[in-house]
Amino acid sequence: MPLGALAWRFRRVRGWVLAGSLIIAALPIASAESAPLRQTLDAAHQPTPYYQRQFQQWRSRMDAPLSRFIREPAARHALLTRLYQEARLAGLPPDLVLSLIQVESAFKADAISSAGAVGLMQIMPFWVEELGLPMDNLSDPNRNLRYGCTILAHYLAVERGDFTRALARYNGSLGETWYPERVLKAWRDDWR
Repeated sequence: MPLGALAWRFRRVRGWVLAGSLIIAALPIASAESAPLRQTLDAAHQPTPYYQRQFQQWRSRMDAPLSRFIREPAARHALLTRLYQEARLAGLPPDLVLSLIQVESAFKADAISSAGAVGLMQIMPFWVEELGLPMDNLSDPNRNLRYGCTILAHYLAVERGDFTRALARYNGSLGETWYPERVLKAWRDDWR
């Protein structure tokens, strides 16, 4: 790398560090003035009553069908909570994600396919290089949900909202409909 480019990058990073230091130095430390700001920030991160009610209604509807796969109520609750968050973050219908998991792994977090796909949403290991960090554990249900929802949302965007084509891409069977039909049937019959 030319010395001029390296010096420019150093000045740029140094500027960010200085700006960050100034911002941090300007923040009051646990003073009475910061209390209203902290309350405002805390309130902004709380779910709205509508969102909370919508989530609770969804979770109670999904609990019974999920009990066929996961017996432990606490485990169902934790999975449904995280799945709802990840699906909403990715802009996906949470019910669709449930149906995909049913088809892919039958809700077995330790599932590994013959092709090497891992976890609830059967993520291929090459996605770690594409999306994450080498230390990402695809067997961790939370990490697996994040990857799976991100990948499916990407394919849905590529296919301009066409669920059939996006699901076929997710499965690696673009041009065929057997996989999307299975997921969409599970969505219609078990999760809606």
